[in-house]
Amino acid sequence: MTEAARKAAAELEAVQMVRGQPVLDRLVALLDLERIEENIFRGVSPAHSTVRVFGGQVAGQALVAAGRTVPSERKVHSLHAYFIRPGDPSIPIVYEVDRIRDGRSFTTRRVVGVQRGKAIFALSASFQQVEPGVDHADSMPAVPPPDDLPSRLESIREVADKLGPMATMPRPIDIRYVTSPPWERRGEGSETHNQVWMRADGTLPDDDLLHVCVLTYASDMTLLDSILVRQGVYWGFDKVLGASLDHAVWFHRPFRADEWFLYDSVSPSASGARGLATGRFFAQDGTLIATVVQEGLLRILPD
Repeated sequence: MTEAARKAAAELEAVQMVRGQPVLDRLVALLDLERIEENIFRGVSPAHSTVRVFGGQVAGQALVAAGRTVPSERKVHSLHAYFIRPGDPSIPIVYEVDRIRDGRSFTTRRVVGVQRGKAIFALSASFQQVEPGVDHADSMPAVPPPDDLPSRLESIREVADKLGPMATMPRPIDIRYVTSPPWERRGEGSETHNQVWMRADGTLPDDDLLHVCVLTYASDMTLLDSILVRQGVYWGFDKVLGASLDHAVWFHRPFRADEWFLYDSVSPSASGARGLATGRFFAQDGTLIATVVQEGLLRILPD
């Protein structure tokens, strides 16, 4: 074992000692924004962060800001967002909420995340009064249950030194690969889906908005991997530069983010250094709970 591999293994063991509810509680605290004014909120990043703010964190915090200006009986049914500039995790993000419309059935909010006087993120979200109506949904793919699969930390044990320190940082989301991990499909150019089981790694309070925001946070994880598996490359192993450009989520049915859900994603197209990924979230009982679409910047550099 190389020195780098030994160091990665030691870091992995340390991470395994700090996981579960304490890490999830940190995410809940990050999503508990400080209200500065009626329509202005402030959020922070984890003390130990990467060089830029994780996109799922910004999206989740912006949705919290929007939701806190909407009556609780109205539930978010969709969001559309753009990642404008990289966020700096060393300083707070100020979220400015614009109350676009309060209708009889729908409420619309626009949120801009600002750092150093410049917009880094913009989100539009729509909320609806709960009402009955038409109902149909796709079926969940046949997959093994999450309890039969290794944890993500177990899956990356042999390649942790390649994936870098970000891969072994404590995460509030438990992830288990259903399909082979993307790094095992390098060089194949696979057209198959990328599938993982996910759940908040602990117990969340009974707050509908919080569960939606945690799912929004998780929706930025593994989604771009569906583009990489079609190209047969992966972060850390190949010279890949990537970033989320925009992100949209439609929430179909109630769910708990601290119960297992399947994230089934695929990439229908990539061109012009951009890749498109679509994902579907299914509860463990097969209920389709959300649909995600994201376009990402992906540059594969020559060796």
